[in-house]
Amino acid sequence: MRRPFALFAGTAALLVGALAVPVPASAADGDGGFTIKDPRIKESSGLAASHLHPGVYWTHNDSDDGPYIYAVDGKTGKTVATVTLSGVGKPRDVEAISIGPGNEIYVGDIGDNLGGTWPYVWIYKLPEPKVLKDQTIRATQYVVKYADGPRDAESLVVHPKTGRVYIVDKKEDGGHLFEGPARLSTSGANIFKPIAPVDLWATDAAFSPDGTKLAVRGYFGGVSYDWNGGRIKRAGQLDVPLQRQGESVTYSADGAKLLYGSEGADSPVQAKDAPGGGDGSGKSPSGKGTSSASGAGGDGLSGTVKTGVVVVVLAAAVVFGLRRLKRR
Repeated sequence: MRRPFALFAGTAALLVGALAVPVPASAADGDGGFTIKDPRIKESSGLAASHLHPGVYWTHNDSDDGPYIYAVDGKTGKTVATVTLSGVGKPRDVEAISIGPGNEIYVGDIGDNLGGTWPYVWIYKLPEPKVLKDQTIRATQYVVKYADGPRDAESLVVHPKTGRVYIVDKKEDGGHLFEGPARLSTSGANIFKPIAPVDLWATDAAFSPDGTKLAVRGYFGGVSYDWNGGRIKRAGQLDVPLQRQGESVTYSADGAKLLYGSEGADSPVQAKDAPGGGDGSGKSPSGKGTSSASGAGGDGLSGTVKTGVVVVVLAAAVVFGLRRLKRR
């Protein structure tokens, strides 16, 4: 979502660019990080690791694009397939993508550029194509409403075991995890109900492949939660890289990595070790854990930035600017 970042993107890009760690070379399996090279993808707002094609990641633009999703090769950063969704209306503010059981892709047209005033939003579902080529696939469109009224959201996840869909709304002071019905229906609206608080300004989320962990990221950090049947419990901070406009996150197919994406032309997707290294334990490969789980709020700063004092000052300045712009 561009609001309110378009107003200060140039300044933020210069500041972050001075401190950001370069994207590492892609690993042999395509899960080591990459740069999205397709000039059509200027506002990558969601990311999902393919279930059928190892090392391939699905993404999409924010608004003002069309009913398209793109398959990007994690080794080269090049688009290897463009899928056009048919059977849906004109997308409004597409913010998230997730893959559930049965290799079904869910696309979340759930953003709200009007600050949470649209009476309903949409989810589109389509099968992940078995062959990577440019093609048109018919999708199913679902109407979504929230039990407690309209809101802005950028995070949609599908539980890999149950297939149930969840949304995390986007609020500066923290939002909530919303649970959808056991099965989405094309008959009437699907009501999503709040079931747990999420203590950060969420821009995306992802389930671990085994469904035991929920990763939620923000602009400057993230939180790992134990899923615990939906009664989420904070497990630690995520090692989120400082990016120009951090918009997306996904687990690699094996659960060993978390990949973080950003908006902008030639945007980087950076890989970090997932909590537990993919075993769902919540510990780092060293066995010491990712970070302390104590304290309110959630935006722990990335360990990839070497000069801690400079990063704190930078983050504070950007947050201050964000809040001023948001209130204009």
